[in-house]
Amino acid sequence: IEQLRRARPTARFLELVHRLDKETSGLLLIAKKRSALVALQDQLRQRETGKTYTALVIGGWPAARKVIDVALHKFLTSEGERRVHAVAEDSEDGKRSITLVRIAQQFDGFTLLDVTIKTGRTHQIRVHLTHEGHAIVGDEKYGDFALNKAMARGDAVRGLKFDRMFLHARRLRFSHPGTGEVIELEAPLPAECEALIHALAT
Repeated sequence: IEQLRRARPTARFLELVHRLDKETSGLLLIAKKRSALVALQDQLRQRETGKTYTALVIGGWPAARKVIDVALHKFLTSEGERRVHAVAEDSEDGKRSITLVRIAQQFDGFTLLDVTIKTGRTHQIRVHLTHEGHAIVGDEKYGDFALNKAMARGDAVRGLKFDRMFLHARRLRFSHPGTGEVIELEAPLPAECEALIHALAT
């Protein structure tokens, strides 16, 4: 947001409507008026926006597993790093968290998922998918560290080097705060993610 403000010095107001983990690519909504910011954030809080992510996970995702309803607890490590883990439903520290999952494509040893979140907890998708036994490819916090290293070296998929997390905010739908028009935005997968999908499919 600071880079954008520097690039547009005449803009009187620029503010992030929501955030993405720095390792996640994709759509990021920015408001140019405070009234728009408040209205859009209200839509996000009420879950009136359609927000879909694409994630590549390790292993074969079970087709019957479509809803993850697992409480999450956010904490700080001794080094001051933010972390999240799944906790029991009745845990005092946990907050109810719901993620919807649909299989987009299956490969040998991997599954491409469409993921929609009904609650917006920190690292929700990453922790939920790992909790289900299918970590996101390239996730340095919650993933399979040995596989991540092999992917980065090019040893895992036909000599293709892949050294980022495969989580992408693909689609966003919301009502324009001024006109009420329903707007739907899509961001294509980054080139390196497309290359990995192509390599897995051939």
